[in-house]
Amino acid sequence: MTTFSAVLTRQLRGDAGRPFITFYDHATDERVELSLTTYANWVAKAAGLLVEEGDLERGMRLRIDLPTHWLGPVFMAAAWTVGLAITEDDDPDAVVCGPDTLADWAERADDLPVFACSLRPLGVRFADPVPPGVHDVGIEIWTQPDAFSPWDPPAGDDLAFEAGDVRLTQGELMQAAAAGSVLTDGGRLFSVTNPASPPGIVTVTEPLALNGSLVLVRHLAAERSQSTYDAERATHRL
Repeated sequence: MTTFSAVLTRQLRGDAGRPFITFYDHATDERVELSLTTYANWVAKAAGLLVEEGDLERGMRLRIDLPTHWLGPVFMAAAWTVGLAITEDDDPDAVVCGPDTLADWAERADDLPVFACSLRPLGVRFADPVPPGVHDVGIEIWTQPDAFSPWDPPAGDDLAFEAGDVRLTQGELMQAAAAGSVLTDGGRLFSVTNPASPPGIVTVTEPLALNGSLVLVRHLAAERSQSTYDAERATHRL
């Protein structure tokens, strides 16, 4: 059994400069592209943030309450790097949220770490100060190192995801990703599915395991769907 971090490390030994996540927001015309190296750098910083500012440890549970966005795959990987399980439970050990749900989670900032993402271009800070006790990811992530090594590294049998009766370990996730279901080796996946949702997890794990990449679109404009697909040389849809 293997872990997400082990697969990411193995991929970085290959063509680390290749595009891994290309994000579009058709409502704002934002486009962000992360190479595998840049993605790994963001993951390391996010993992450091979860540990250093959230005091999170292997075995704890993280809620990722974000819409379809490139920061979703970043915090998913950060969670698995630390050894956290991603949960849909309303009572997690910590939460990563966006501006739409910030007010709700801010009310609980005294009880659990709340990491808020502005979702503005380039991952910058909120335009206005966040509520007391809330961590503004756009400020605090930049102070974290570019590399992260967990003091208690996760193993393949560590819980990676739970939703209702579904519980999957890191080993199970990566074994399924290597087998492939929506992508073939080296493919480029076009998706509007939220990666942090149960059906969306494969949009991150399969491109990583299969030497592929992800084109992730938020607020898809139907009339631009095919042109974006063609411009990015996508090979599969989800």
